[in-house]
Amino acid sequence: MSTQFAPLPLSDPPTVPGSVKTAAALWFTAVGAGAFEAGLAVAGMLADGSASVADLAPEMGFRLTVFAVAIFMAVCLRRGQGWSRIALALALGIFGTLSLVMEPIQWLLDGNSLGQAVADADAMTFVFAASRIVHLAAVLAAMALMFGPTANAYFRGTRGR
Repeated sequence: MSTQFAPLPLSDPPTVPGSVKTAAALWFTAVGAGAFEAGLAVAGMLADGSASVADLAPEMGFRLTVFAVAIFMAVCLRRGQGWSRIALALALGIFGTLSLVMEPIQWLLDGNSLGQAVADADAMTFVFAASRIVHLAAVLAAMALMFGPTANAYFRGTRGR
């Protein structure tokens, strides 16, 4: 019986730069904020009777799938798999961001007053808004970091691994 060994790589794998580590952590933060927002929305709808668990199940299933895929892609980003940064940018950086901002923008375009909304807001509204701000800031910062010069050099160096 013979033992075969894999050939040693010609060079050490590149060290993951801080910008990529931080971008991955920010994607995890965005997922956490999104899950928190979903939890607040579900709790509110169940509490006020505007929806039942059965009504919410399909949307929650979709959201859980998106969260799981986002976590998977952030782990792949951290490991230097360049496809994940493109997928994150397109799926969550662009379309995800649009889903976060379209409703508030439309609400403002409909003639509603931000000042009045703040005056009428309860504690839950402020908690939700704070979470949405964290969510959006995490996405935007992750996008900037994962396409910065250091990250670009890292992904060029990991191509084909």
